[in-house]
Amino acid sequence: MYKLENLVHSKIVLLLIFSNLLIHASEPVHEERVVHAGMSFLVVRLEPKRVQLVWKDAEGVPFRSFERVQADRSAKGEAIKFLMNAGIFEPDGVPSGLHIEKGELLRPLNLANAAGNFFLKPNGVLVLHRDAQVTLTTSEDWQRNPRGEALWGIQAGPMLLIDGCRHPSFLKASKHRLGRNGVGLDAKGQLVFAMTARGEETTFWDFAGLFLELGCKNALFLDGTISNMTVNPTAPVRGDLFGAMFLVSE
Repeated sequence: MYKLENLVHSKIVLLLIFSNLLIHASEPVHEERVVHAGMSFLVVRLEPKRVQLVWKDAEGVPFRSFERVQADRSAKGEAIKFLMNAGIFEPDGVPSGLHIEKGELLRPLNLANAAGNFFLKPNGVLVLHRDAQVTLTTSEDWQRNPRGEALWGIQAGPMLLIDGCRHPSFLKASKHRLGRNGVGLDAKGQLVFAMTARGEETTFWDFAGLFLELGCKNALFLDGTISNMTVNPTAPVRGDLFGAMFLVSE
């Protein structure tokens, strides 16, 4: 009788542990709507270790679209919880700067001077290290001090916030409004992804201010009008073509 009770107790404990693992594995990603400077933004906070970065499929062909990433993960028995485009790219979906994926350097740091948002210095680097720590810093700082072993990393630009201050080129009186997306790092070490809500447009000044309000000291602009984000999709998401993409799949 004693052995039977112990066996039953052990099975209950194992069942509870397994149930907790399942609950954690199927934990949804939460999207919130935040109003800042009179505009609506969509915001998602994620533990860095949940976030993956993809550019090409197993055959070396750029994914380019949310729909293709969804199909790839579905074939692996995984459900997409989050997708967002991960920065400015060249023709054929080639990232404009640094790209590290699964610990492999696929594109080098780009410190060239040229026209366009990517080259509005300082631009920046976002890296997830194998120890789950995150570096979000200027490209020049990364060149001087590439710390830790990177699991994945991107380069984008311009920086929105640098140590709690807006990029020096941003103007409060700017009238240049567009749809935008970006990523920041908050005081809890979470990655904060944000983009303008559908139909909304914002300036760089106000977009940087959003990340300040969200508790970030460093934040990075990703891309403009073509940007997209989907959370817990239940159907294929059609839209523009991209280079690299952030995702959560479980």
